Amino acid sequence: MAEARTYLPKPIRNMIALSIMAAAIMNQIDTTIANVALPHIQGTTSASREQISWVLTSYIIAMAITTPLTGWLADRYGRKSVMMVSILAFTLASGLCGISTNLNELIVFRVLQGAAGSSLLPIAQVVLMDINPPEERGKSMAIFGLGFIMGPLAGPLLGGWLTQNFSWHWVFLINLPIGILAFLGVSAFLPDTREDHHRPFDLFGFALLAAAIGSLQMMLDRGQMLDWFDSTEICLWAALSALSFYLFAVHVKTAEHPFVRLEIFADRNFGVCTALGFFVGVMMFGTMSLVPPMLAGLFAQPIMKVGIAMAPRGFGTFCATMVVGRVIGKIDIRYLVLFGLLVNGSSSLLLSTMSLASDDTVVLGAGFISGFAMSFLFVPLSSTTFATLPRQYLNEGSAVSTLIRYMGSAGGISLVQLAITRNEAQVQSRLTEGMTPDNPVVALVRPDVDFSAVDSAGRMVGEAVRQAMMVAYVDVFWILGIMCFFATPLVLLLRRPVAPPSAEQMAEVSH
Repeated sequence: MAEARTYLPKPIRNMIALSIMAAAIMNQIDTTIANVALPHIQGTTSASREQISWVLTSYIIAMAITTPLTGWLADRYGRKSVMMVSILAFTLASGLCGISTNLNELIVFRVLQGAAGSSLLPIAQVVLMDINPPEERGKSMAIFGLGFIMGPLAGPLLGGWLTQNFSWHWVFLINLPIGILAFLGVSAFLPDTREDHHRPFDLFGFALLAAAIGSLQMMLDRGQMLDWFDSTEICLWAALSALSFYLFAVHVKTAEHPFVRLEIFADRNFGVCTALGFFVGVMMFGTMSLVPPMLAGLFAQPIMKVGIAMAPRGFGTFCATMVVGRVIGKIDIRYLVLFGLLVNGSSSLLLSTMSLASDDTVVLGAGFISGFAMSFLFVPLSSTTFATLPRQYLNEGSAVSTLIRYMGSAGGISLVQLAITRNEAQVQSRLTEGMTPDNPVVALVRPDVDFSAVDSAGRMVGEAVRQAMMVAYVDVFWILGIMCFFATPLVLLLRRPVAPPSAEQMAEVSH
């Protein structure tokens, strides 16, 4: 019988967790930290509105394209080596972003930053799963989930404070001390592991997947700006993405050593959890992309107050993570995920009750509820995704599941922005059609309005725009809430959780 697997002492595991999570959170924060600094960067670099958007787009596209590489790199060169190189390159690229003198330099360095940081999150997840014994993996995934959710939430608030008190350069320079400490911690404490020294690199498969993901991301990022499929460019991106995905699927089925091994999807829990992770990305980032512009645009709140209004979401996540980490091995995983979906859907429905007369109470309450629910979704899903996946597929599985979450996040942001724009235009059109002197409703509500006066008519149109935008936000919040309820049947497909494997079974799997 194989010997029981030996785990590192708990103090060493704690130092590893601290080091890799510092790097992963640094990467997550950088997905949103530059958002609030864009106006300042635009003024400094004299960029147009379309050009400045590439500061965000370049980072996301680079990260999405290179994320699938993580599994093969970690198998070939070891998690420690890949993690150290990624942290070093990400920190260096962050410093170069901070000292950029023009827009072209900043975009190039943001591409490097996104490519370098793409490995940080999936490797952090699989390391936390691998270094901890089965009975402690729930707590480790709670820590990982806290970092995954809190990073994008903290980004705008931290970015706003740094930009307001220093300059936009510090949005990137803040990564230098964090990156150096994370690099030292990983180099000192993380043991090296390699799963497959000789697995060949499928260059053709990677090229097809990169083309598919890059084209899809370009379509999502530029679709709203170019009026989606009314634009030839968007049609070309969509066609290239669809063709590349089709060729990639055929290649994976026929290649001897494909870039992504389909065996990982033979594990039902992995497949279902990955699908649920896609929906979690849509719901989480879709809502997060709506609330700040709604508060700033319709309720005229300053950026710091907007950041503070988002704080209860993070507080709810923190509170729930403490609970989930303790009960995850004692309560059926499926009940936790179901609870998270229902509560998160309820928070979106609560936001759909807002009007222009609402105060911050609804946003604060819904934010806390949503943050609380997200921990009940993300932590159990992170644990269950790899619970039954063979150990030799952990690196690859983590990269694939992370990529699909990214796609859900990007797709969620693009889809809600599309829904907001289209719905606002339709509602505004209906409202302005009824703004006539012979309309009894107008005469009742605004008896003093003078349609012959430009100022009076302008105020009426402006109010119609505000009301239409509020209706658009309310409708999208309602759709996101209903989406949560429609996703609940996927929970039934999860296999019933089993007791943690014995030490002998773990040793057999590890060999």
